[in-house]
Amino acid sequence: VALALGWACWKMYLGRPDAHGWRNLAMERVGNALSANKRNSEALPVLEANLAWRRRYWPQHEEDILAAQCNLASCLADLGQRDKALVLQREIHARSAAIKGASHE
Repeated sequence: VALALGWACWKMYLGRPDAHGWRNLAMERVGNALSANKRNSEALPVLEANLAWRRRYWPQHEEDILAAQCNLASCLADLGQRDKALVLQREIHARSAAIKGASHE
């Protein structure tokens, strides 16, 4: 069901400008739903694009970028790309500590 809803959202917002927030959220839903349905090889390029969009259009939304990185790291790990996932997880941890402070570690 989540995958069908994700695709429906993507189709609805596809015509919007790249910097439109709902378009990005729709892409995120599709990527996460593909990953949840064990279709990680299909999810990977979607999650990579989602992260790239967030970095490009919303660099000030650091926690959203961290969430997109977490989604990508999980997908990489599920695909057996553990070295890449570990590098990304270390970046996430370091950035989270910088944003939230050491008390959140």
